[in-house]
Amino acid sequence: MPKVSIIILNWNGKKDTLECLESLSKVKIKGFKLKIIVVDNGSTDDSLKVIRAKCHPALDAGSTQLIENPINLGFSEGNNVGIAEALKQKSDYILLLNNDTDVDKNFIVEFVKVAKKHPEAAIFSPKIYFAKGYEFHKDRYKKEELGKVIWCAGGSMDWDNVFGINVGVDEVDTGQYDKVRRIAFATGACILIDAKALKKVGSFDKRYFTYFEDTDLSQRFLKNGYKIFYVPKSIIYHKVAQSSGIGSNLNDYFITRNRMLFGMKYAPLRTKIALFRESIRFLLFGRKWQKTGIRDYYIGKFGKGSWQ
Repeated sequence: MPKVSIIILNWNGKKDTLECLESLSKVKIKGFKLKIIVVDNGSTDDSLKVIRAKCHPALDAGSTQLIENPINLGFSEGNNVGIAEALKQKSDYILLLNNDTDVDKNFIVEFVKVAKKHPEAAIFSPKIYFAKGYEFHKDRYKKEELGKVIWCAGGSMDWDNVFGINVGVDEVDTGQYDKVRRIAFATGACILIDAKALKKVGSFDKRYFTYFEDTDLSQRFLKNGYKIFYVPKSIIYHKVAQSSGIGSNLNDYFITRNRMLFGMKYAPLRTKIALFRESIRFLLFGRKWQKTGIRDYYIGKFGKGSWQ
C-alpha cells in the first residue's frame, strides 16, 4: 500500500494551518497510508505552541509530525526540509499543500487513482477554486457562484513573457476543465510528486526562495522525460493572499529577480535577449526593489538575497 506524506509549510500562519489540518482530518483514506508533516519556517509568533497543542493527540499517534526550522528558509528550502524527511520515511508520494487551503475529502484518493493510471507522469496538480470570499472580483459573480470560481485548472507557460499562467483563473466552473490532461507546470499551492522521480530530479532550487520555484521544478521534471497531469476530480480551495500582489515590494523583488533566473535558464534565445533588454530598463527606471532584484540576479545573490 503506497504511503502519501503531506507537507504543510507554516510561517506565522497558525490560524490557516490549523484550519487546513482540520480540513485534512476529514480526508478519505482508501488504498494508501497517510502521514502529515508540518514544517514551521522560523515563525516569530506563537505558531509552534498553538499548533503543537492542537495536534498533540495526532503527534502522539505518529500520524502528524512537526519540524521546527530555526529561521525562515523561504518556500523553496522550507518545503525541501519536509521533502527530505518524507523521503527518509520512504514515502511513495509527496504532497505539498499550502497552509491557506481547505481540501475536498476525496482529493488524495483522486490523485492516487490518476497516478496509478499514468506511470509515465510524476507530478499531479488538482483543480483549485478560490475559497469562498477570496475571489479577486467578488462583485462579478452571483451569490451561488462563489466557491465555484476557478483559481487554477492546471498551468500553462507564456514563454514570450516568461510567466506561468493559471488556466481558467476567474472563470466560474461549468465543467469546462473536467478532463484529465497534460499540463506545462503544477502550482506549488498543491502538488503531488512521485517520490522515486523526485529522488532522480531533485527538490526545489533554493536559490528562488519564493516565486518561480514551482515552474522551475516542473521544467526539470519535463526535461527528465516525466509528464505533468491535471486531475480535475482532486479539488481544493485556496484562500488566495492579497497582500503580496503586483506592485508590492516583496513581489517587485522576488518576481523580478527570479523571473530572470528562470527565463535565462529555460526560455528561447529571443526571449532571453528581450529579458536582458528589460533588465537594463529596470536598472535605469524601475522601482527600488525591481532595481535591487536585477542587481542581485547579476551578482548571483539568491535565496533571501537583499530582502529584509
